[in-house]
This record gives sequence, structure tokens and C-alpha cells, in this order.
Amino acid sequence: MSGKSNFQVEEKTIAEIHAAYLAGETTAEAVTQAFLDRIEAYDRRGPALWTIVVTNPKAIADAQALDQALKQSGKLSGPLHGIPVLVKDNYDVAGLQTTGGSATLLGWIPPKDATVIAKLRAAGAIILAKTTMSEWARGGLDNINSVLPSFARNPYNTAHATGGSSGGTGGGLAANFGVVGLGSDTFGSIRNPSSNCALAGLRPSWALVSRAGMVGLYDARDTAGPMARTVTDLVALLDVIAGVDPADPATAGAEGHIPATFKTSLKLDGARGKRIGVLRQAFPPQASDPQVTTLVDRAAEDLRAAGATIVDPFVVPEFDSFPPRPHPLSEVRAAIETYLAKTGPEFPKTLSEVVASHKFHPLHEVGLVTTAVAPPPREDPVVHNLEADEIRMREAYDKAMRDAGIDAFILPVASFPPKLNGDRNTTPTGVTTWIASGLHWPAAVVPMGYTHEDLPSGLQIVGRPWTEAILLEIAYAYEQATHHRHPPSTVPPLS
Repeated sequence: MSGKSNFQVEEKTIAEIHAAYLAGETTAEAVTQAFLDRIEAYDRRGPALWTIVVTNPKAIADAQALDQALKQSGKLSGPLHGIPVLVKDNYDVAGLQTTGGSATLLGWIPPKDATVIAKLRAAGAIILAKTTMSEWARGGLDNINSVLPSFARNPYNTAHATGGSSGGTGGGLAANFGVVGLGSDTFGSIRNPSSNCALAGLRPSWALVSRAGMVGLYDARDTAGPMARTVTDLVALLDVIAGVDPADPATAGAEGHIPATFKTSLKLDGARGKRIGVLRQAFPPQASDPQVTTLVDRAAEDLRAAGATIVDPFVVPEFDSFPPRPHPLSEVRAAIETYLAKTGPEFPKTLSEVVASHKFHPLHEVGLVTTAVAPPPREDPVVHNLEADEIRMREAYDKAMRDAGIDAFILPVASFPPKLNGDRNTTPTGVTTWIASGLHWPAAVVPMGYTHEDLPSGLQIVGRPWTEAILLEIAYAYEQATHHRHPPSTVPPLS
């Protein structure tokens, strides 16, 4: 079979694509070409989503090699055989440019794969494209400030934002430019675009997934994680990328916390018997869109109907003592300069050099100038004070959960709909992702419906460290009971 077939790739899951491969209905080459055709039709033309930085020129050759291997062995080469993956542009992919969203790194081509990319290749995945992101991952609201000279547009409503900083992966998956994708989450950068683009997403426990070969932002909060259109595909990707990695020493803490497979969480009755709190302190009526609040209320009732016990409200007595705390500038400087040190000689090695180049979006000038002169983290009292505050925050939330007897708590990813592109100051966001980030706890996202003009909103499910299996059980049971996600109308199947 050539690079063309009658197999429609839109909304197809990993299992459906694999079944088609084994039945001889299509090939990895044809599926890969179909996604490239969609990118060609819709990323710069039509709705002009601007989610893709660069496609992999070797993607078709990689697909052909997988087809040949299947033909010879009659077996799939791995759990992601022939599955095209979208990769946020802060992960190193050997032979492809990595920019971290910054124009100062245009042309930087790393010689070695990030650990998670190597795992994807070993599992048979096809690295299809690098996706746009906020510059240096500094932006959770939109992707206007990337190396691409345009907005990253939400395929559900192109006037609105994809969310960031993993917005290219979010918008690309929603538009069916690939099957699954990689994001990273420091302060909400997987959860924001997952919510805005009607996707499943996971901020895993800190260092459950290796960050080696990834441009970081704040090591103590940085997480690498999966994004997908379904919880089932999310789990398939998580199974491949989770694991201990000597190149990221922090992952040693994951030893003994990773099940043989997270697929055991895919239970239709996964919410039954769970006690789930509703953290209404995070989205009070005076700071929320009523339509979003209505979706959360409905989600709580749907989970109750699925067998969960709902504790509403779940109250953290010290909630107001722990407001959102931004990343220490010293840690941001250290994370970015740690990556810059690994680039070629023609690229900047310090944030001061980035500032001197004037190759940045004006939105970031003040922040970059200030960050460039921040002290080393070990000499920064801001870091030590924040670490102490976050310890107290974890103790307060853990005690509140124990007192309420809950397994997890829910809240919207944001209490307002996705922002209009370019609207940074006039309307609120209601973003709540800072809570799990400050706790350093895992959080799953699953679509919970739409508000206003087809604007998606995501339910966030937060639990203690290493409780991904519980969060995924709840997410899957809720997804299967509601099936909120529908494909966006701006990017229909190609004829």
C-alpha cells in the first residue's frame, strides 16, 4: 500500500490505528502522510492555527521502515508502533530544531534525543512535528510570544487562545494533526491547553517522567507529561515515558511508585467508592464565569452518579495563607542557562546574552532583564522562603484531605473560558493550576463540556504524590460516563 489510503485518521485512537495496521487496511506511511496533509491544509492555511514549528522530514521514511518491519514479522514493533506524535518544542529531538519558543535558538539542532523521545522511538512511535510554545515556557494564557510570527489559535474558536505554554501540542492534537503529544507543566502548561482544547492531560508527580533533554523553567516544579484526545491514549503514552532515568537524578524518587502498567486504571467503575472533594475556595462565584461553575456542578453530579461520594465543599482552612507564588527568578535563570550551556558555540549561554540579542517578544523584556541578573538559587532568600511555604502548604492540604477522608479533589482548570488571543489584561483567567504546582502534586485533566461559543473547559482532578492510578481511574470513569469531547468544526476531514 502506498502513502495514500481510504483510512480516515481523524479522531482515531491508538487501538483503532493498530487494528487497521494488523488488518492491512492502512499503513504507517499512509497514516503519517494523512496527518502531514492535515497540517499542510490547516496550520498555515484555512483556519491558520499556527501550532506547528517544524515537521520531521524523516517521518515518512520512519513510517516506511515500520511498515517493512510489520510485513516481515507480522507483529507490531512496540506499544506505539506507527503512532505519529506531536512534541513540544522544548524537547530535544536529534536532527530537529529545538527553540524553547525563543528566536535566539533558531537553527539549534541537538545531536541527541531527550530521554522521553528515545523511549518513544523504542516503542515504535513516529516523531511527526515540533509544536509551538510560549517563549521560554513563560506564559500560561496564550502562545502569541513564540518564534512563530502569529497567534496559536484554538481550533474550537480561532479568536481564542490554545492556552500555554504547551499550546501547540494542545491545538495540534485537538485539530487531529497527530495522535498523542508531549507537553511540559511547571505552573499549568499541560493543564491549560488540555482544558482549552478539550483534551485529556496529566501533570504527573514530580520526576515520574524524565526531564533530561528538556528546556526547563523551574526544576522543583518542572514536569514532563502526556496529552491525548482520550484517557486511554493518555495512559498508553504514560506507560512508555514514565520511569527512572540516571540522566535525571530526581527520577530516582519514582522507584517503586510506577505500576507495571497504568492501563489497570481504565475501569468503567473507576469512580465507584472514591471520596472526591470539590475545592470551591479555588473558584468562588465572584471570581468565576457562571457557565464554568455550572459545568463543575454537573461534573460533581456525574461523578456521584458513577458511584463516587462527593464532599462538597471540601475546605482547606489555611487556603488563603497560600496564594499563587511565581517561580523564583533565580531558579528560572538557572534552568534556562543549564540548557543553554549544552547548545552550540554560536548560541547564547546566558540570559544576559539573550537580552543583549533583542530577540524576544516585547512582552518579556522586563521579565528577562530582571531574571538575567538574579543571583544563584542557593544564595536567593526567595527560594528558601518559597520552599518553606510550600512545605507548609502540602501539610495543610494533606491534613484537610485526611480530615475529610477524600482520595482526590476537583476544580476547574480555569474558572473562566479560554482568553481571547492577545487579551492579557482586560479579562480574568481564573486559572487554578498554581495549586497542584505549589503542592508539587499530580493533576489530571479531562473535558467537562463547553461554554459560550464552543469554548472547551476541563475538569482538574488533584491527588497526593504517586496517586496517578487513582486520578486516572476517576478521569476515565468520568470520561466514559459523559463523552464531552467533540472534534472542532474548523478542521473537518480532508476529502
